Amino acid sequence: MKLAVVLFNLGGPDSPEAVQPFLRNLFSDPAIIGLPTMFRLPLARFIARRRAPIAREIYHQIGGRSPIFEETRAQADALTKALSTGGVNPKVFIAMRYWHPFSDGAAAAVKAYDPDKIVLLPLYPQYSTTTTASSLKDWDRAAKKAGITVPTSRVCCYPSEEGFVAAATAHVRAALEGARTDISYRLLLSAHGLPKKVIRKGDPYQRQVEQTAAAIVAALDMPGLDSQVCYQSRVGPLEWIGPSTDDEIRRAGKDGKGVIIAPVAFVSEHSETLVELDIEYRKLAEEAGVPDYRRAATAGVQSDFIGGLAGLVRRALVTDIVAPTPGGCATGLCGCRKS
Repeated sequence: MKLAVVLFNLGGPDSPEAVQPFLRNLFSDPAIIGLPTMFRLPLARFIARRRAPIAREIYHQIGGRSPIFEETRAQADALTKALSTGGVNPKVFIAMRYWHPFSDGAAAAVKAYDPDKIVLLPLYPQYSTTTTASSLKDWDRAAKKAGITVPTSRVCCYPSEEGFVAAATAHVRAALEGARTDISYRLLLSAHGLPKKVIRKGDPYQRQVEQTAAAIVAALDMPGLDSQVCYQSRVGPLEWIGPSTDDEIRRAGKDGKGVIIAPVAFVSEHSETLVELDIEYRKLAEEAGVPDYRRAATAGVQSDFIGGLAGLVRRALVTDIVAPTPGGCATGLCGCRKS
């Protein structure tokens, strides 16, 4: 069977010149700014123009570009290898939401490949209207434009998937290697934040982030572990879900705690991990008096994670939608049904 798997991710600028158009694409998305087109697009151009210098400086700290495509390509290659058994001839395609390669190019490549089956696999473990739904909606548009009529299944989300949790747990344990014995630590399970108004509309993201965090803490099996879910990357004047990661770092400093920070909603390294967590929050931790600051890696190509993704794809071969539980996501937003 010829199998096409489409991996979805946000994408990132591949040069300093790409930063402003990347931001323009991001803020033009109605899932990000829910205004009518005639207002949203001019506003997106304005925000992108104002934020571009700041964003270029952020990317300058990691070589002037985002590594997210290379990270996703490595995951695609590892997944191809994991799926190449049992009579399956897989090919993994990448569709980024806000920078190349876009869904249009991926759809054209899938059409040319002429598979027997397509599986859509977001690299967002937790479902959100701002990430998963936006990417899948854009794919549907591009697939229709490309004339794709092949049977297609989709993975909704996998906040507590065994391989994903095992990979995150392994990286937390690795971050603890060589930890100081004269202090106690607090595990901060950090996810990208969202405005509260998005959650109030029924978006399951926050609930699923908490499910991920609970699964990681349970898998660590460390009695008395001090842990806290928190949210990073807040921008703009809206009220966001919390507690914020920076506030939790300050609280750890006041409590004399060391910090192990683990990204639980990102599965590949990019600016939010390499700059925000590794540089900005490390500096904040020093200023706040945190005696030791350690960061766990993202899932990347860790074998448990790739094995978990392969398992999700195999499930998708026999059902239309792969949901995290038999009952789906308990919301109509993601389109889950019993799987």
